[in-house]
Amino acid sequence: MVTRSRSIPTPSVIDQKWPHQVALPDDICTDRNLTKIKQFCHDRGINYQLRQVQAVWPNGKYEDYRLHCFADAEAAKAFRDHFFGQAFDPKRDRENGKIRGVWRRTDQYKRILDLGPLGVPEILRN
Repeated sequence: MVTRSRSIPTPSVIDQKWPHQVALPDDICTDRNLTKIKQFCHDRGINYQLRQVQAVWPNGKYEDYRLHCFADAEAAKAFRDHFFGQAFDPKRDRENGKIRGVWRRTDQYKRILDLGPLGVPEILRN
């Protein structure tokens, strides 16, 4: 049985203590982009936690998103404004408020390849 590291908070604790969350497509949060994200937060002294959520659109398309979770609303806003992320409210946006629920989207699906200073690496574009 796999056990959770004591240094990594449970999803419910993250949602309680870091409620200001910003969603970025998971494909964008890799390679050099991950370095840019970490450097941005380090330079500003911003601490955050990570969570995952699967976004599901009405037409059946789905995509994984990485949630960058902040304790401070101003830090989340600065991150969202810089990386063009989407605000995510864990109580409202997760399916029935479930800790591990999906993100039921109501808008039209569109694959995001570039988002502000971030872009999906070439190898993941097809």
